[in-house]
Amino acid sequence: MDGTREWRIEMSQEWDVLGPFPIHAREQHFLSPAFPLDLSKNIDLTRTYSSAYADGGYVSWSKASSDEQGGLKVSHPSIRWEQLRATEGWAALQHHNVLRTYLTVYPPDSKQERTVADPRLRIECLQGAYFSILPGDETIWTTHVPEWHMGNVYALERAPVQFVSLPMSPSRAKKTLYQVVLCAPYEIRLFGDPRSYNSEHPILSINFTISIDTLPLLGTSPYLATPILHAPAHDVIPDFIYGRPFSSTLGIGLRNVDFFRNTTSTSGWWTVVSAAIPPCAGLELSLCNLVTAIRLAPTQTHVLTLEFQPGSGLIPTNITELPVDITISPFHDESACSDVDEQRIFRVNIPIRHISMWTSISYTAIRATYNLGFSNPTIFLVLPPRYPNEEGEGELKEPILALHGAGVDIIDQTFWADSLPRQDRAWVIIPSGRTSWVTHISVPTLGLDWHGPSAIDAFAAVTALHDILCTGFVDWVYPRDTKLIVMGHSNGGQGAWYIASRWPDKVKAVVAAAGYIKSQAYPSDRFSHFIDPALRAILETSLLPDDNDLFLSNLAHTPVLAIHGGSDDNVPPWHTREAVSVLREWNPDADIMYHEEPGQPHWWLEVLQSSRVQAFLDRVYCSSYGASKTKCRKFTLTVAVPAESGSMGGWRVHALKVPGRLGRLEVCEDDEGGVNVKASNISVVSLDLSKASVSRLVIDNQSIAHVSAEAGTIWLEQDINRNPTSWKAVDSYVDNFQQPYGRAQAILNTDGIIDIVIPSLYHSSELSAALRIMHNLRTYHLLDARIFFAHEVGSSLTCGGNMVIIGCADSLFVKDLLRCSQSDWHYEGAWVLNDKKFDNPTSGLLFLVKRTSNTANTVLFLQSSDPGGLERALRLFPIRTGVLVPDWLVVDGRADRTGASGAEAAG
Repeated sequence: MDGTREWRIEMSQEWDVLGPFPIHAREQHFLSPAFPLDLSKNIDLTRTYSSAYADGGYVSWSKASSDEQGGLKVSHPSIRWEQLRATEGWAALQHHNVLRTYLTVYPPDSKQERTVADPRLRIECLQGAYFSILPGDETIWTTHVPEWHMGNVYALERAPVQFVSLPMSPSRAKKTLYQVVLCAPYEIRLFGDPRSYNSEHPILSINFTISIDTLPLLGTSPYLATPILHAPAHDVIPDFIYGRPFSSTLGIGLRNVDFFRNTTSTSGWWTVVSAAIPPCAGLELSLCNLVTAIRLAPTQTHVLTLEFQPGSGLIPTNITELPVDITISPFHDESACSDVDEQRIFRVNIPIRHISMWTSISYTAIRATYNLGFSNPTIFLVLPPRYPNEEGEGELKEPILALHGAGVDIIDQTFWADSLPRQDRAWVIIPSGRTSWVTHISVPTLGLDWHGPSAIDAFAAVTALHDILCTGFVDWVYPRDTKLIVMGHSNGGQGAWYIASRWPDKVKAVVAAAGYIKSQAYPSDRFSHFIDPALRAILETSLLPDDNDLFLSNLAHTPVLAIHGGSDDNVPPWHTREAVSVLREWNPDADIMYHEEPGQPHWWLEVLQSSRVQAFLDRVYCSSYGASKTKCRKFTLTVAVPAESGSMGGWRVHALKVPGRLGRLEVCEDDEGGVNVKASNISVVSLDLSKASVSRLVIDNQSIAHVSAEAGTIWLEQDINRNPTSWKAVDSYVDNFQQPYGRAQAILNTDGIIDIVIPSLYHSSELSAALRIMHNLRTYHLLDARIFFAHEVGSSLTCGGNMVIIGCADSLFVKDLLRCSQSDWHYEGAWVLNDKKFDNPTSGLLFLVKRTSNTANTVLFLQSSDPGGLERALRLFPIRTGVLVPDWLVVDGRADRTGASGAEAAG
């Protein structure tokens, strides 16, 4: 290719490095990614900056060089790391760096090429947290607001391509200089203890590359090159058995590579109209479109959801690809649809894998798919049992839900499936958790720790497999409402503790190996030096639902096998020892076995495929196991977020008196059907009478006259009209009030596409923020999103799933939504809550409301007083766990330097 006819770039291999600075793992979302720099001012390479890690208390700039492939290693050997470790442990190695280099853009020689849209950058930032492209001229920084993009910090294998616009148009006549600023924290659990790679000091490894993304050449024929490309890394494809798909859901990854050709039109937006297997392929297989007219924004990666039609014919095993023709059309503006004549068709070839039907001695881990909601195709693996349901020979047992550890790709890596014990009469279900990095061990990270969407995915996979088996493998079906045995290793071990303790009635037993107990405290965070203790307490309530040790009362009557390697240098063995100790405190007679394998590291081949694990499974699978051993049952149900918690012994908490605090329900049942209940910080509970026989009910020393067992469920709520401790039975319960979720992360608990609403589809700071959220959702959670402008959704308040609203504060749509949700927030030129106006010119706001008062769907508002405030709110969007964002939060410019203490208010 003749480089002189196209835009070219050169990135300097020399980087300026400033650091290290101590940082809490959660702080980088509050602090400016450029901390301690103020990017409204020139960068002074001669200046020193305060750092508690350096002798004398100051650090200065240093140099680092990248290789030809963009590889970059940063370290600070002059820091006395061993001295820090001696008092603070290996967590003291967590630190923050800011890096800077230069990027030069050269225009093409051809005058015709110079007149097209600005070039766009294609950036890959592996294991860096944030990056921004700045104008090269620092004198204009006083009015420039940097746009920060999240890097692929965990080098996720299926991350979408990241396209970034230049902050200002490059010259068409000469070269243009830009600066690249990179936020590069050393996350101890990502890069590891330096002793593990024989170093005396931590070494940060990053790969950062930039190339020019060229404008696609669009021909006039509908079959010529199109702006929508196949993104095969995002395909969701089931295996084929007997020539038929094992499951019906098919996902095809698509990427819109078109450009915004100018800032005053919607050019670059395309609509996916339909998809079909062409008749000329000669295959007896057809597709139906679940969702049509999906509009894709420029740079967006999306997975098109399709389903194989039932009753389709067989596909010969020599056919290894399915051709699919996809029809698209351009979207012109916010009011007009494109003409049929403008439609284009392009073909993608979907690879398929044929596998043999399993037997008692041979099998292959089966790739299965399902559709989470109406447009979230998802893949998982299953290991089939050796034997089916056979009359007189035994029934199928409860499935094993096997949760993988961090960084395990269940599709392309076979070791996790190979490490699990296949059962005679039980399926082993291996959910993806949305991505391989559900999170990283022991650090609040980019993922959700088998919490939130990860837990939804795990349970949905169990239901999906039941439905799959009902349609084609009826001899292998288990009950739809089956209990589970939850098994996991490392972060999956933590996930086993989490899922089992939040939904105890769904779980028959637990096998947790090398799991951490909770996200650990790190060295002193910066905001702790500035924040009001009462405000800090409110912020930290957003972490309460993740603290597994607080919920172990819910496992006090569940069989548990806990396993840990005695020489684990990744998750120290004391995590499991402590969990076992806490569990036994709740029930000294708890059925819990703890095995610590002497000398074994974090992982060893037999950790789950051992005679000890199989003996435990055989015992809990025994038909007589679990029968009542005593005439009196006593248990305690602990809940933090009712919407994210299940029942225990039929009892379920639906509302708390004071959100943000724990709720506990102490239940004591006698052998005559009497039940005595003590409620702490609980206002609404229910009892499923199919799981408990109740002849007499007392709650908080008050006798309740309840309905008969035929009613199915007893609902109890506090009768606040009488007194705060009085209870009453009601026929049913309607959640018609704004019960807070406890944290903004609830926006990710969705079974459908997340809708993002902005003022206009034209190029703007709100559209940029929406595109970045969309990219991060697909990267870290494999969740899809759609972008709408406010006028499009004005009449559909009750439709769809969760929603994010960026700007649009004075729109009629927002006013109607707040009224329907009965929210206390309203807009009067500035956002107001309970007569408190938030009008600081640097403020960013996040607050969560229900989409309507009678729905579980949520809306997260990202609002701001200026573009800088929007960037602050955007960094706090809850992509990762451990970020201190409760139901609502307002931060201002102080957060750039002092972290969470820059919060104006929270609740």
